[in-house]
Amino acid sequence: MEKSSQVIRRPSSARPSQALAPANGGRLPPIPGHLLPRAFFEAPPQQVAPLLLGKLLVHRAGRHLLAGRIVEVEAYLGPHNAPPDPAAHSHRGPTPRNQVLFGPGGHAYVYSIYGRYFCMNVTCEVAGKAGCVLLRALDPFIDAQQMAVNRGLPPGEPYSGKRAARLTSGPSRLCQALAITRSEHNGLDLLDPRSSLQVRDDGFSAAECLVTPRIGIRHAAERPLRFALIGNACVSGPKSLPGKRLSLR
Repeated sequence: MEKSSQVIRRPSSARPSQALAPANGGRLPPIPGHLLPRAFFEAPPQQVAPLLLGKLLVHRAGRHLLAGRIVEVEAYLGPHNAPPDPAAHSHRGPTPRNQVLFGPGGHAYVYSIYGRYFCMNVTCEVAGKAGCVLLRALDPFIDAQQMAVNRGLPPGEPYSGKRAARLTSGPSRLCQALAITRSEHNGLDLLDPRSSLQVRDDGFSAAECLVTPRIGIRHAAERPLRFALIGNACVSGPKSLPGKRLSLR
C-alpha cells in the first residue's frame, strides 16, 4: 500500500501572489477572505462540519474564478471511531481509492459516482484517522454565469435564490458548477496559497444551523451528522427533515 503522502498533490512552485492569477494575463476578481489554518481541520469531522458552514470554496478554473458559500455538509467518521461509520469510504481501511482520507486534514478527497459525476470531501483530523466532511451544497458567490455554463444551463439568467439551487444544490451539482474533477483535484491541499482549489474565510457568520440525519445513503443514515444553514434556498434534500438547531457562536 502506498503511503498517503504519495497522493497528496503539491501545488506548483509559483509565488503565492501569483497562485490565483488568470492563465491568460487577464484580471480576476479579488480573492475573498483568507485561508484557514491547518488546525481548523485537525478536529473530528462532526466538529469541523458545522464550522465549515459559511466558508467559501474557491476554484481558479483557467480564466475564471469561481466561488460558492458552503451551506450544507455531512460528517463521515474515520474507522478509529466506536462504533465505526459504515457509510464512510474509509470504513474498511486505506485503499488506492481512498488513501487521501488517511493523510493530513485540509485536503480535497474527490470521488466519482455513476461513472460520470463527482463529489468532494474535505479531510479532517490528523494523518491516519481518515475523517472527512462531504460538501453537499453551495450558494453561488462569484461567477454564477460560468457555473451555469459548466452545468449546461442557459447563461444570462439571474441565478439567485431558488434559481441558484439549480447550480449548486447537491454534491454532484456543485462539483460540476465549479469544474471539480477527481483527476484534477483529488489530493489538493485546500490550505496552500498556491493551490487552485481553496477553502477561505471572508468573515461571514451565521448564528445557528440545522442538524439532521444524513441523506442519500443506506448505512447509518439515522446519525445526526448533516448540517445546513437555516432557510438557504440552495440546501439540498427534503425541506421538512426532522432536526434540531445548533448554535454556531
